[in-house]
Amino acid sequence: MKYLLMIYGNQEKWESLPQDQWQEVIAKQDAFNQRYRDTGELLGAYGLGDATEAKLIRRVKGAPVVTDGPYLETKEYMASFYLLDVVDEARAREIAADMPSADVDPVELWPVPHVGF
Repeated sequence: MKYLLMIYGNQEKWESLPQDQWQEVIAKQDAFNQRYRDTGELLGAYGLGDATEAKLIRRVKGAPVVTDGPYLETKEYMASFYLLDVVDEARAREIAADMPSADVDPVELWPVPHVGF
């Protein structure tokens, strides 16, 4: 069964982290990624660009319309996502709880019941 883990970001929070702590944060995340790649349960880990670079695309009268985005009413935005392939939801929950940032930020867990290819 596939599951998506979503991590939200907050630019102010990240900017408040002392520069010397970034290496530790990155090392912990790299270790997490490697641990679950090695088990075959992590299919991919993807960090997203800054929210200021996001675009919203709509089709209006058949033509694409592009605007800056996202337009959120909150400071948090999706910062990264992870695709898991695990035996069951219990295992997905274990992995989500092992996310290095899970002690300070929630990790959303979504089942992926449909595969498009």
